[in-house]
Amino acid sequence: MYGPMPGERFPIPAVDLNKVPERFWRRQVDYSGPHAVGTLIVDTQTFYLHLIQEGGKAMRYGVGLGRAGFSWSGRGVIQWKQAWPKWTPPEEMIAREPDLEKWSARNGGMPPGLDNPLGARALYIFQDGEDTLYRIHGSPEYWTIGRAVSSGCVRLMNQDIIDLYSRVPSGSSLVVV
Repeated sequence: MYGPMPGERFPIPAVDLNKVPERFWRRQVDYSGPHAVGTLIVDTQTFYLHLIQEGGKAMRYGVGLGRAGFSWSGRGVIQWKQAWPKWTPPEEMIAREPDLEKWSARNGGMPPGLDNPLGARALYIFQDGEDTLYRIHGSPEYWTIGRAVSSGCVRLMNQDIIDLYSRVPSGSSLVVV
C-alpha cells in the first residue's frame, strides 16, 4: 500500500512507515454518521479524512493539517482535480517567505515533481463558487501526517492522495470540522 510507485509520471519512493504512526495508515472503517455516500469529511481534531462509502463504511486516511492561524473549516466542494499539479504560492505566503517569489503566479509557479508541495495529486476546494485557495493534496513530507504543519491545506501521503483521487469525482461535497 505504501510501496514505491515506479509507474507514476515522477516515480514515487516507498514510505518509511517507521515515520508514520500506524493509526494514520489508510484503512476502511465503519461509519454511521449523517453524511451521504461520496462526502469527504476532514476531522481537524483527529487528523483524519473520511470518504463516506456504501454499506456503512468509510475509507479513512491520516492527514496533516494547517498550523495555528492557517486552518480552514466549513463546507465546500471539490470543484477541480489535478494530477501532478503546478504549485503557485499565494501572495500572502510570498510576503511571509520572499524566497518563494520564484514560484509566484507571475513566474509561472513551481512545476510538478517530487519536491512540489502539492505532491502527486490535488483536489481543489471551492466554497460558494469561489476558490478557497485550500487544497487536499499529496506531500513528499509523509512524516508530517498527524501534525498541524501546513499553511492550511489538507495533506496526505502521495500513495493515499493517489488512492483518494481515483475515488472522488469533481463536485464531491466536503465538510471540515
